[in-house]
Amino acid sequence: MTAYKRDDLLAFALALLTRAGLPEDKAAVVAELLVKTDEMGVTTHGVSLIPYYLPELTGGTMTTEGTHEVVQDRKVTMVWDGNYLPGHWLMQQALDTCMTRAAEFGMAALSMRRAHHIGCLSTLTRIVAEQGFVCYIATSDPSGNWVAPFGGTEPLLTPNPWAVGYPTDGHPVLIDTCASITTVSKVRELVNTGVEFAHPWMLTAEGQPSTDPTVVNTQPKGSIMPVGGADHGHKGFAMAVMVEMLTQGLSGHGRAENVTRWGGNVFLQVIDPEAFGGREGFVREVSHLGDLCRANRPIDPGRPVRMPGDRANEALAASRAGEVRLPAEVATRLATCAADFNVPMPAEATLT
Repeated sequence: MTAYKRDDLLAFALALLTRAGLPEDKAAVVAELLVKTDEMGVTTHGVSLIPYYLPELTGGTMTTEGTHEVVQDRKVTMVWDGNYLPGHWLMQQALDTCMTRAAEFGMAALSMRRAHHIGCLSTLTRIVAEQGFVCYIATSDPSGNWVAPFGGTEPLLTPNPWAVGYPTDGHPVLIDTCASITTVSKVRELVNTGVEFAHPWMLTAEGQPSTDPTVVNTQPKGSIMPVGGADHGHKGFAMAVMVEMLTQGLSGHGRAENVTRWGGNVFLQVIDPEAFGGREGFVREVSHLGDLCRANRPIDPGRPVRMPGDRANEALAASRAGEVRLPAEVATRLATCAADFNVPMPAEATLT
């Protein structure tokens, strides 16, 4: 791992994004959310995404100017067209809008077509949960083909992540998962480092389980298995279909349009517990459940039961000294970007 001072890494990310053509106001939001993601320990979805965003900016496939279009607004439900603007920037506005509406109406839901990639979902749900709301986010890419439907061999779906965040009497619970058994970012990381998966999470083009991440680069192309793998992959396939229904069906835009541009369709729902059994009762119940789960006798005494979000909270606590730690593979790719865009790499900090 390589450590950087948070302020230095943030300034570096901002410099790369603006040098590639993203206006500073948008770049500041994207850079901040990427660094927050690294602070949470999700280094596959933090600044490691910048090398994939830069060619999108320079090639014009990530829009840099303008704002979203409101396709429909019924107060509690909305549809936006993101015009392929930076997903992090769009989602910050979407979160703010839905929290305001949920405070007034009890809940709010928004389906967004044609955003660009929106990054780590738990970074976003945490923002909402810390304001006392429940948040659900799902996203898919109508142009992506990485996961074969269960029983098939041809990659068709994206990993289709979904996440839930909610407040407790401690830190928020952050459920962040996807319909595939692993993510595209993790596959890319292992391809870049020459490492295979510990388990057969990939599927060759012939339909054979594999630990080799490079099957996604073969011709014909292999795929990522859905959650459940070769045995119970019908469950992950069902989740994937649900996510595409929410993100593409409800937004009225998706695979039927033969999309070829990398993007992110989104479904966002924010719920105010006060509009149901009350925020106090909500926090009492979910906090008690968390306590019961953590107190459950573990299989391994050295590895007690964790609630979703515990690991992220520990990572955030470790980074509060102002350090952000990145895998060496990420630092290497960022150094290449730094050279390409004539931006100095931040100085390494001493690991504490």
